[in-house]
Amino acid sequence: MSTDRRKFLKHLGTSVLLTSASLTSWAAKEENEVRLQRAQRIAGPNDKIRIATIGMGIMGFNDTRAALTTSGVELAGVCDLYKGRLDRAKELYGQSLFTTMDYREILGRKDIDAVIIATSDNWHSQIAIDAMHSKKAVYSEKPMVHLISQGLAEIKAQQDTKMVMQVGSQRVSSIAYKKAKEMYQAGAIGKINSIEASFNRQDALGAWQYTIPTDATLANVDWARYQANAKVKYDYDPKRFFRWRNYREYGTGVAGDLFVHLLSGIHFITGSKGPEKIYSIGGLTYWKDGRNVPDVMSAVVQYGETKEHPAFQVTLRVNFVSGDGGSGRTTITGSEGVIDLGDGDNFTIKRNKMPEAPGIGGWDSLFTYTEAQQKALLDDYNKKWTEQQKRRTREPDTVYSAPEGYNSSNEHFANFFDSVRNGTPVVEDAKFGFRAAAPCLACNDSYFENKVIRWDAENMKIIA
Repeated sequence: MSTDRRKFLKHLGTSVLLTSASLTSWAAKEENEVRLQRAQRIAGPNDKIRIATIGMGIMGFNDTRAALTTSGVELAGVCDLYKGRLDRAKELYGQSLFTTMDYREILGRKDIDAVIIATSDNWHSQIAIDAMHSKKAVYSEKPMVHLISQGLAEIKAQQDTKMVMQVGSQRVSSIAYKKAKEMYQAGAIGKINSIEASFNRQDALGAWQYTIPTDATLANVDWARYQANAKVKYDYDPKRFFRWRNYREYGTGVAGDLFVHLLSGIHFITGSKGPEKIYSIGGLTYWKDGRNVPDVMSAVVQYGETKEHPAFQVTLRVNFVSGDGGSGRTTITGSEGVIDLGDGDNFTIKRNKMPEAPGIGGWDSLFTYTEAQQKALLDDYNKKWTEQQKRRTREPDTVYSAPEGYNSSNEHFANFFDSVRNGTPVVEDAKFGFRAAAPCLACNDSYFENKVIRWDAENMKIIA
């Protein structure tokens, strides 16, 4: 960042006004230079990274596609518990692709440098730990863990093995979130006090009623391996396999799937390590298809004052039958403005500064006094305050959108592979990933146990 720009941001909110044009041009110039360098870099033989994806469902295929946009990355194998997905992987990436239904065969291969873990949530932690002990770099889909009790063990595994591990919440690599963080730190909205964040959907697929193949039989699905780590074993049910997000035994509900995205972005921008109190409510209102997790959930999450930020409150909401057609946004509110992050790589900053004068008249008790009292009060008020002091300061909106063609998922993987190649810190390590996931999983605990959960964000543990 240039010295002039540092000075500019330092004085933001005092003597300098930021325009949308200036922000967009700076952001585009800086980030395009970075991306052009990546695109132009020709990976040599020593730069090649061979990856394998474990779990070839929706996220597995999408993550693989995003990973392969990075120069010098090759797909060496895939693992899934449904044979049809292994066949599909060969259709896309060649019949010679190594495929298996046992992830340990992936970890045992010496020609694989890194793995993408995109299984059902209940397998994330165990596979990640096994992979790091097998000297594989790990890209783990969020949430990092299925249970809060798994987090510290996974962090320890990363610390003990020194392997690169990154959690897959792409907002942490988003150019829009980087720019919003700059603006927040520069004081663009004053002192933060509250955040509202939501993810709404209004369709069956968005509510996890995914298409089930016609050959979803026990002959094609390794059901025993799928529920090997489950406390309660069930007879084979294709819904529990192909629509696993609907079941607590394998998934983490709307909190683990979507609240995690919201908190990852919030923690990134504010620098927070996490909240101190969590409470949630909700219910199963529409998608009564056998699932045992709610389709509407709201949470109130309280963040205490720390050296990183003042105290603030976060409200989280997911609605799977929202009449708005489906939407998502995060609004960070401060004493002098708001950062409104849309459902993508964009944001708007609105700035309003309270008038110095307290105001008089209008929706006020002034009119209830005698005319003589009103006149005396108004005369005194007008002598004390200037016209400028009486006005709320309204500044032009700042609107930012990522450059055309930008993709935060691709950027997240590029950052991961930079760490694998160069040993540079990942953008979302195990501690960050757990600190984002744990409060969301605590939302589930609060919902099912009907109580407030107290959380020690520094030491990453529930306070009994």
